[in-house]
Amino acid sequence: MTEAEQAGQAGQAATATADGKSAPRGKRRIAALLAVAALAYLVDLASKMAVVAKLEHHDPVQVIGTFLQFEVIRNRGAAFGIGEAMTIVFTVIAVAVIVAIARIARKLYSMPWAIALGLLLGGALGNLTDRLFRSPGGLEGGVVDFISTPHFAVFNLADSAIVCGGFLIVILSFRGLDPDGTVHED
Repeated sequence: MTEAEQAGQAGQAATATADGKSAPRGKRRIAALLAVAALAYLVDLASKMAVVAKLEHHDPVQVIGTFLQFEVIRNRGAAFGIGEAMTIVFTVIAVAVIVAIARIARKLYSMPWAIALGLLLGGALGNLTDRLFRSPGGLEGGVVDFISTPHFAVFNLADSAIVCGGFLIVILSFRGLDPDGTVHED
């Protein structure tokens, strides 16, 4: 029996902690979700602070020739620079994603889902921080993007976390694993 099947059958089962008290299994998953989110957020924040301090208003830095460059831009739109006039809408969407993750977390009993949701949460918080605190401020700040590849968008580590979390959710869904740990057989 897989961990997911055991979690689904156990439901609200408790496990013993180091101090001998029992804690709901879901709390470990929530802790993992929060740890992944914090790591994704902090790595994104640190990378943006570094590139703004060192690379903004400079020529692109070639990391792997012209295949991979660091080039700082302020993106007021969504991915690929779409919808620059809709910055407030993207801010509201980010807040909605954060609220949805918080609601799902209450019934979370799957470690893979905890990781996926943690990546989404960390990425959403990273870009939301830019929208709130970067110029011009309010809900209309420009997101710092800096990873550039030819014939593709300029993006950041928060975007990468969001894409990886979303990809993992698609895989989990195709495999029939729900956030509550139940497995659906087709």
